[in-house]
Amino acid sequence: MALVIGLTGGIASGKSTVSNMLKEMDISIIDADVESRLAVEKGEPAYLKIIAEFGKEILLEDEEIDRQKLGSIIFHHSERRKLLNDIVHPEVRRRMNKQIEVAKLNKEKVIVLDIPLLFESKLTNMVDKTILVYVDNETQLQRLIERNNLTTVDAEARIRSQMPLSEKVKLADEVIDNNGSVMDTKKQLIDILNRWGINQK
Repeated sequence: MALVIGLTGGIASGKSTVSNMLKEMDISIIDADVESRLAVEKGEPAYLKIIAEFGKEILLEDEEIDRQKLGSIIFHHSERRKLLNDIVHPEVRRRMNKQIEVAKLNKEKVIVLDIPLLFESKLTNMVDKTILVYVDNETQLQRLIERNNLTTVDAEARIRSQMPLSEKVKLADEVIDNNGSVMDTKKQLIDILNRWGINQK
């Protein structure tokens, strides 16, 4: 039986760092962000629904969706954000379930679903265990401003669009504190995997 782990965090919490560590351990990663990008490519069912709801002004010259333009609409309007999520999330779930089935057929022992909005989207039924990558508020804000070259106002709006990390801590099976060094983060990850019987050096 494969153990399906849900890896989550908040924007700029360092979830990708942990995801890359798992990849280096040859553990299968199914990335919700990758699947959501593929789900909205030109001609896909979700792409057509998004244009019907948001209009053609969100398209680039090559008719792909302008993610920045769409992002600027939804990060400041919760009802528009919900509408987009209602279009995209079912498609992403379908794509991820398909990949889980393939991984199980390949006799993978551990499958990690990298899902930023694991708790917000109520997707915990897809996984057996959950790991949250946590940072404090100041660190999260600073990292996001630096990483995406955002103003403080825009960065705060993006953080507010997700459930606070302090609330996610209560929902997760295990928490990795990513306020420290990369080595410290890796040690915490290995300890969690070992506790779950996934032996790592």
